[in-house]
Amino acid sequence: MGERAAARAAPAPGPGAVPRAARLPEPVAVVAYGGRFADAEDADAYWRLMLSGEDRLRPVPADRLDRELHHAPGVLNLNRSYTDLGGWADVPQSPPPGADIPPERYAALDAAQRMALAVADEVLGRYGGRPLTGRGMLAVAGNLGLANDRRAHVDRSLGELEDAVRDLTALKGLSTAEVEGLIDTARQAYGPPAEPTADTLDGALASGTAALIAGAYGLDAVPFAVEAACASSLAALDTALTALRSGAVDYALAGGVELPCSARDMVLCSALGLLSHNRITPFDAGADGFTPGDGCALFLLKRRSDAVRDGDEIVALLTGSGASNDAKSLIAPDVDGQVRAMRQAFTQVAHGPADVDYLEAHGTGTKVGDRVEITATGRVYGGAARPRPLEIGSAKGFVGHTFAAAGGAGLLRALLALRARTLPPHTHLDRLNPALGLDDLPAAIGTRPRPWPAAPGAPRRAAVSSFGTGGINYHLLVEEDHPR
Repeated sequence: MGERAAARAAPAPGPGAVPRAARLPEPVAVVAYGGRFADAEDADAYWRLMLSGEDRLRPVPADRLDRELHHAPGVLNLNRSYTDLGGWADVPQSPPPGADIPPERYAALDAAQRMALAVADEVLGRYGGRPLTGRGMLAVAGNLGLANDRRAHVDRSLGELEDAVRDLTALKGLSTAEVEGLIDTARQAYGPPAEPTADTLDGALASGTAALIAGAYGLDAVPFAVEAACASSLAALDTALTALRSGAVDYALAGGVELPCSARDMVLCSALGLLSHNRITPFDAGADGFTPGDGCALFLLKRRSDAVRDGDEIVALLTGSGASNDAKSLIAPDVDGQVRAMRQAFTQVAHGPADVDYLEAHGTGTKVGDRVEITATGRVYGGAARPRPLEIGSAKGFVGHTFAAAGGAGLLRALLALRARTLPPHTHLDRLNPALGLDDLPAAIGTRPRPWPAAPGAPRRAAVSSFGTGGINYHLLVEEDHPR
């Protein structure tokens, strides 16, 4: 089973230092990974996209966003989106070769489930198709109300909805024939209701995504869904870390998936004024909101000692994870809450914030969100102890805000950057927002790929932030596997 905690004790904290646990928990190794975002159909393509410096934000297809019904450019409206841009991804139409799943069951799956299955196949392929032994866990983050579930509910409710339309005061001036004509037109536009089958439930259960992966690949792993808003992926990874460190499981497949390039999500976020009128530009002076993006990232995890024993390639180590909830607002972020999550992560490692080279930021591109995040980062990572500026970037400028998959997108970018020993570029930074005060931290945001130097005798280290509505904050520490 491997060690349950690192052999060395943490040093005594000095004045102002982050408190350390009496014994440091064992690092958790990432032994395989996979991802699918925008038009990058695997993790290799995703890394090429990150290095390109160019985004993949484009008009969302008409089958996702009916422009006649749901698009009103530049207009704040409760039932229209003022933008039609998104980092949308094609949804797989057939199961991956390695998955044991009947065609009729696959046809009933939700689009997010199909994408997660494809990414899981990539992960297990990178692991070499070797069997996973011992007891496992599948923690898949996502929207608990899958699109198929919502569609099935509407299908079953069409009769009631049509009766409600017949009773609308606004239509009292029309004849019965005219009202029925309107209802018939709407019914034809919506399409015929799907008849439920034995497989319908598969596509309606969020927990079914993890169960689907476990069944398709014969994994002895407990599957479940995680929902923590836009922090969901890191919440799933934090749950996996806890289970591995406690010895409850021997391996975990964790991450997140969501496809918010849809009329429902775009209209809702537009009504709240959260979307950019142009495109997401984190930390830029002109930042005015985010652009949605589809995506999925999954990671195969083991305790480091078990990965070494099994001869696994260790892509990187997850060393600390912190979480908090400020619970002050549904959508407004909070500096103190983010600071608590960051500091909690450092209680699990022997190094301090000054030893972290790169921060993969949440970076929503909202004026309040960017300012709060950099302020919180400065309280934890800033100060004279830094040997060089903290490098900061965000994947969201390339693929959009992927909601429950956002933390997975950030971690995947950080892992691939560590592996390539390359600081990934930020995009859409025409003029840095002067209100962020990066020079005081000190921090820097680079717009071109650059070599990532390591401090003498130390691994390259990164951190990943992910913050969700309702004040949910997660912060993850990542580093190279280094001789111990």
